[in-house]
Amino acid sequence: MGIAAFAVLTSGNAAPAAGPVRYTVRFPAPFTHYAEVEAQIPVNPGETAVDLFLPVWTPGSYLVREYARNLEDIRAFDADGKPLAITKTRKNRWRVTIPAGTGVRLQYRVYSREMTVRTNWVDENFALLNGAATFVTRLGDLNREHDVQIELPAGWKLSISGMQETAPNQFHAPDYDTLVDSPILAGSPTVHVFQVAGKKHYLVNEGETPLWDGDRAARDAQKIVEENLKMWGSLPYEKYVFLNLITDAGGGLEHKNSVCMMTGRYATRTRTGYLGWLGLVSHEYFHAWNVKRLRPVELGPFDYENENYTANLWVAEGVTNYYTDLNVRRAGLSSTAEYLGTNALPTERAGLSAFISTLETTPGRLVQPLQSASYDAWIKEYRPDENSVNSSISYYVKGAVAGWLIDAHIRHLTNGAKSLDDGMRLAYSRFSGAHGYATDDFVQVISDVSGADLKPWFRTLLETTAPVDYSEALDWFGLQFKKPEPPKSDGRVKAWPGFQTRTDNGRLVISAIPRDTPAAAAELSVDDEILAIDNWRVTPDGWAKRLEQYAPGDSVELLVSRRDRILRVRMKLGEEPGRKWLLEVNPHATQQQKEHLAAWLWSQA
Repeated sequence: MGIAAFAVLTSGNAAPAAGPVRYTVRFPAPFTHYAEVEAQIPVNPGETAVDLFLPVWTPGSYLVREYARNLEDIRAFDADGKPLAITKTRKNRWRVTIPAGTGVRLQYRVYSREMTVRTNWVDENFALLNGAATFVTRLGDLNREHDVQIELPAGWKLSISGMQETAPNQFHAPDYDTLVDSPILAGSPTVHVFQVAGKKHYLVNEGETPLWDGDRAARDAQKIVEENLKMWGSLPYEKYVFLNLITDAGGGLEHKNSVCMMTGRYATRTRTGYLGWLGLVSHEYFHAWNVKRLRPVELGPFDYENENYTANLWVAEGVTNYYTDLNVRRAGLSSTAEYLGTNALPTERAGLSAFISTLETTPGRLVQPLQSASYDAWIKEYRPDENSVNSSISYYVKGAVAGWLIDAHIRHLTNGAKSLDDGMRLAYSRFSGAHGYATDDFVQVISDVSGADLKPWFRTLLETTAPVDYSEALDWFGLQFKKPEPPKSDGRVKAWPGFQTRTDNGRLVISAIPRDTPAAAAELSVDDEILAIDNWRVTPDGWAKRLEQYAPGDSVELLVSRRDRILRVRMKLGEEPGRKWLLEVNPHATQQQKEHLAAWLWSQA
């Protein structure tokens, strides 16, 4: 039976009830995917009702996720075990009616079978608990201490979290924010420990097998930590926990002194896969400074029951994205060509080039400004549809490009004396305390570092859809875009229909149609099923091979099914867009440009 803590609604000017909320979490039948939670909730003298709530979202993942939908069998008891009346008052709130002088013991179960970094998972091997999805607490009483005890099933070895561990499987949070910000992993993971600046770091691998090189991963994670220490100057925590779930899922979610990541079982066995994992580590770890401490003013104190809008996720996530692969390169874990994405294949999205290419091939870049993309995260970023490519951009993508342009602009204005590194450090010194930054604050920091008023420059970058000018950055670092070579098959230029497809129960279905493509001109529609081309049947597996028989400019007839109606559609195939946005070092770069590149990448000129 699971129990959670709820917030108490105090009456009048009564002082807060003494003591922490105390949770006990059990897994009596983990194969059923349930956690059972019990919470002892302090009550004030004279209180006759306690109001409790569960968050509807979790910081770092900007979407209302309705965690209360997974709670079952919520019951309340007094100190003697007698049932108390409990009433649901909102989708995520409950009220417990209490006799004078009694305490409240709450019990509930949490269904936990969603394998993501922001939800809960419980099975016979391990449990991942995220605070927002698990722990009910007193309404309006978030500064109270919260304690958690984990009761492990037979055969499980340990539980671990970024929270203070007061005893084996017992954790202490000084407030509810810390509890929400500290996921708990329970099971029998492999733990690798390393120290940087005298502080312990834990790489906790759930699912490590001989296919996963844990020792190598820990060594390289340490190098990323050391490079961040070099940039920021100090480590802002006493310990740091990398929860690394090797489950063939994906994603990462940052926390103040920990991170929850999910990755593939073979990620350390291929170069592309391993660079992707190192990038995940780098991105989430950078958040220990940028967003968990240096934050937009709107992101704290949190309103856990409503959207928390901010126009500055382009800094929190986009600038972090800029430093993601850059810090992997600075740590010596990738080459300059790998960081730039110089030799990326058409099927790959690699390096800085990937951000530029994605931005420049997204029609929505001409529709949605960068700050709007940040503000609309709650309704767009986590809810993409077939038209998203035409109507919006990602603040992760354009924010990363913006980070590069800002860095180059600072370096140019100061003749290399300053960089975005200096800007981030100055912003951290000003706004990593109790009060976060607004857009004007961040722009002022960059202006102060640059010695120039950059408000008009930032206004164009953030508030308009003006085309991005890469010339300053290319010139400063001695880079250029490679001359595109059209993809070829059997010596021929590949034809391109311009739509994206998915396989749906064995059917070849159009999933997206970007603007200004052959598919758009032919008036094809999303969800059209492609049955044949020039009267010959096609299948999902054979579609790409069939296209190889055509050349750009060929006119073809598609047989499609649109809402079960059979149509014939004439389409003129185009030429697949070349890799126009692959960065490379200009072979004619001057010695000064080479030095600028080396100073940027912390490498040798």
